[in-house]
Amino acid sequence: MTTARLPLFPLNAVLFPGLVLPLNVFEQRYRAMMRELLTVDDAEPRRFVVVAIRDGREVAPTGSGMPDRAALPEKGPAAGFGPDPVQAFHRVGCVADAATIRERADGSFEVVVTGTTRVRLLSVDASGPFLVAEVEDVPEEPGEEAEALSEGVLRAFRAYQKRLAGARERSLTTSELPDDPSVVSYLVAAAAILDVPSKQRLLQAPDTATRLREELSLLRAETAVLRHLPSLPAVDLTQAPTYPN
Repeated sequence: MTTARLPLFPLNAVLFPGLVLPLNVFEQRYRAMMRELLTVDDAEPRRFVVVAIRDGREVAPTGSGMPDRAALPEKGPAAGFGPDPVQAFHRVGCVADAATIRERADGSFEVVVTGTTRVRLLSVDASGPFLVAEVEDVPEEPGEEAEALSEGVLRAFRAYQKRLAGARERSLTTSELPDDPSVVSYLVAAAAILDVPSKQRLLQAPDTATRLREELSLLRAETAVLRHLPSLPAVDLTQAPTYPN
C-alpha cells in the first residue's frame, strides 16, 4: 500500500474524488499551508488532504463546524483538536489538488481544489506550522452489480432533483450524466443534500456497489420526504457554499 506525508486540511465537509470544492482560508495555520503549497513548482500538483471533522470537534459559537477565529498561531496547528488530533477526524479523507490559490490583500486565501483519490489517515504530526498527515491510498473497487446499480441511482437521482427543484427547473439530461459507476457514485454523493456523517459514510464505503446501494436507499427516502413538503427555494438549497477553514 502506497503511503505519503501530506498537509492536512480539516473541514466540516466531505470532499469526493472528481468533485470541486472552493475554500476560504483565513486561519494562520492554514495560511501557512497555502504559502508552503505556493512554493511547489507549477508543473507539480499542489496536494493536501481534506478530512472531515468528527461531530462535536472544533465547534465555534458561530455554528457547528465553523473554526474558532480565536485559535491563534501560538496555540499551535492542533488548536481545537485535542491532545491527539487524529482522534478528532474521520479516518478516510480525500486528496485535494489545488487548481488555484489566490492570496487576498488581507493575507487570507481563495482556493479552489479538485478531489483526486481517497486516503486513510495513519497518523497526524502537529510539530510544524500546520498539520501533516501520514496517509495510505484507499483503492476504489467496483463491487458486484455496480453497473446495474449505477443506472438505478441515476434514475432515482433524476427523480430527487425534479422533486427538489420543482417542475419549472431544468434537471440534468441523460447525456450530461456520467457512465462510469464510481464517477456516478461520487457525483450523487456530492450533489445530494445530506449531513456530513451521511456523506462520510458514502466516501468510506468499501466499494462502488456498496456506495450506490446506500445512495439508492437515501435518494428514495429523501424523495419521499420531499413529496410531503411545500415548494422549496431550490436554488438556495443546491448552491455549493464556499467552506471556511
